[in-house]
Amino acid sequence: MSGRATRYLRGLGHHLEPTVQIGKDGITDGVVAATREALLAHELVKVRILTEAPVERKEAGAELAERAGAALAQTLGRTLLLYKRHPHKPKIVLPR
Repeated sequence: MSGRATRYLRGLGHHLEPTVQIGKDGITDGVVAATREALLAHELVKVRILTEAPVERKEAGAELAERAGAALAQTLGRTLLLYKRHPHKPKIVLPR
């Protein structure tokens, strides 16, 4: 993903509320399934890592993005921004 596309996604994600939370059990299959479902519905999803989560934020972002088949657009504090283009009806058109 290009730098311009990443900046555009960060701008869109600024006003989003976290849809998925990573809790004390870390990145479970349920968290991955919820993230995939949210990405299919919205394409751009904000994920919150709670303070009791046993994962490091950078590692959690990379792992969740890989397992959900998404791109990590931003890691800011304990918040991740993930993007995955809808396979049939994309809502977000990325700049070139």
